[in-house]
Amino acid sequence: MPEQCRGARAMLNMKRDELSRLAEVAMATLADFETGKRQPHPRTLAAIRRALEDAGVRFTERGVELADAP
Repeated sequence: MPEQCRGARAMLNMKRDELSRLAEVAMATLADFETGKRQPHPRTLAAIRRALEDAGVRFTERGVELADAP
């Protein structure tokens, strides 16, 4: 999911610090996750996913897309 997280942020034009704030996750934790340095706790992953979905993306079997895309 690190690639999906980075891709979702790119689609939303969202900087890492904004996602960190929205997900209430430490910036270092998010950076380490996105670069593959560590796997966060499931609750942390859920918070990241929820923040991205609330911002307008959805996760699919193929990856990630904007929620309003067909």
